Amino acid sequence: MPTANGGQSPITGQVLFYKQPQPLSAETHGGLGVKQVAQPFAFLREAHAVPVTVTEFGVCAASYPIIFVGDERTPVAVMGVRQGQNLFVDANGLVVEDHYIPAFVRRYPFVFAADEASDRLLLCVDRAAPMVSNQPDVAFFENGQPSKFTNDAIEFCKEFERQRRATLDFVKMISSMDLFEQKTVVFQPRDPQGNEVGPQQKVADYWAISEEKLNALAPEKYLELRNNGALGACYAHMVSLLNWSKVIQRAVRTPPTGQAAA
Repeated sequence: MPTANGGQSPITGQVLFYKQPQPLSAETHGGLGVKQVAQPFAFLREAHAVPVTVTEFGVCAASYPIIFVGDERTPVAVMGVRQGQNLFVDANGLVVEDHYIPAFVRRYPFVFAADEASDRLLLCVDRAAPMVSNQPDVAFFENGQPSKFTNDAIEFCKEFERQRRATLDFVKMISSMDLFEQKTVVFQPRDPQGNEVGPQQKVADYWAISEEKLNALAPEKYLELRNNGALGACYAHMVSLLNWSKVIQRAVRTPPTGQAAA
């Protein structure tokens, strides 16, 4: 919820994309809102992987590989192979060719943050976001109260938080059944004639759900996955890995950030 304390609650920690998150309040942000910007997803250009929730696996699998990373086994959509370069954001700051835009991206510039003093979630806004303006097209507040736009943002962030927690439960279940395996993806450089050029290059090490382990599950465990609605997500993740070739081919055609094409 927006705060009524002038935005003085401390915000700790860092979240991808957010440079200056502040608890949204009528006192601090009463004259602000959002405006249309020329490049709405320019902030996504430097993110080569974006977190996704388990409910997004099905639709996301049509666009990107979904992999699990880190000790937390966080699921992310792979949108590039080089640090700091997203291969799916074009020169106009738009996600190309109708590829899926994760909810983590769509909620920007809003985000929930934990209020350590009251054990609740605060709606925050990235004050540094280019679409946040003191000459807005849509205001955050009207007559001192959250506008419909802000209330819609609150509901979106609430739903995102529910799905984020469901994703934690999904990962915990997959871990408890020992279904994760480590994988490596590589590609073979080739010349214009298709001949191999040099050794294979490693793209990424990551965690994935093992189809072999899934098929070897005891029937009662398999039914548990099905009854919890997790089975479809498992298969969507495994199908999504077929998108590695698409991402790698984009990387081959796209020079690293800061370099001109040959």
